[in-house]
Amino acid sequence: MDITGKTRVLGIIGWPVAHSLSPLMQNAALEAMGLDWIYVPFAVRPEDLTSAVAGLRTLGVAGFNVTIPHKTAIIPLIDRITPEARLMGAVNTVKREGDELVGYNTDGEGFIRSLAEDLGFVPAGRRILVLGAGGAARAAVASLAREGAATVMIANRSVARGEELVAAFRGVFGGTQFAAMPLDIPLINAEVQNFDLLVNTTSVGMGETAFGGLDISRMNPAASVYDMVYAPWETPLLAEASRAGRRCANGIGMLVAQGECALAIWTGMEPPPGVMRRRVLAALKR
Repeated sequence: MDITGKTRVLGIIGWPVAHSLSPLMQNAALEAMGLDWIYVPFAVRPEDLTSAVAGLRTLGVAGFNVTIPHKTAIIPLIDRITPEARLMGAVNTVKREGDELVGYNTDGEGFIRSLAEDLGFVPAGRRILVLGAGGAARAAVASLAREGAATVMIANRSVARGEELVAAFRGVFGGTQFAAMPLDIPLINAEVQNFDLLVNTTSVGMGETAFGGLDISRMNPAASVYDMVYAPWETPLLAEASRAGRRCANGIGMLVAQGECALAIWTGMEPPPGVMRRRVLAALKR
């Protein structure tokens, strides 16, 4: 790839950001599309976010992704955000539109696409149990309700946090029944048969962590399990789902799909199907 004075710049800001797979997959797609663009990582400490965004604005970057821990903190630093981003309460994609920096959120759409592509799951009319009540859960819950889920149950260690999400969305999505419960394994085991999909939005599964005692075999045989964690590739939750014979997928499809959505926002062009996923899988030796 030749970088010239005409090359347009995209990037990702986060702390840390060196581990991100986004530069690999985005640059693979840009090359496949024949565009004179480049995507680079920017490591931005939380205390430097304001000056970093001002610098990106001044330098004229075409757009950038936003990852942990900046997805909420960036909102007051840009000019406006889309209704989708406002609903999610977070921004993961910023595009320069004229003199403005506009915030988008593609996490929800990426999640829904991954459910369809990796599990063949369509949320409309379905009953879903979401583990966690953080930013990833908010994106999942909002997108599931937007797609017509019948019931979304939020299980979180702090029930009050789950109830905050219920209160935030109940008046927005009248067709979905929301509820919150403790993230207590015996309680979940007693209820899990009532759901068509279980989604883990927490960090449990990374390292040596696991949902000890969670019995996926109690789920309906046609039910599915989705774990947003993708490192390790097979989390303890997914291993349990596989042993129980349930369809399951990790979060790599969501990572790829949200990136495809972001690139389409920046360029106005859909990236070639499969290019980003193949590059990510190659990097992960899958």
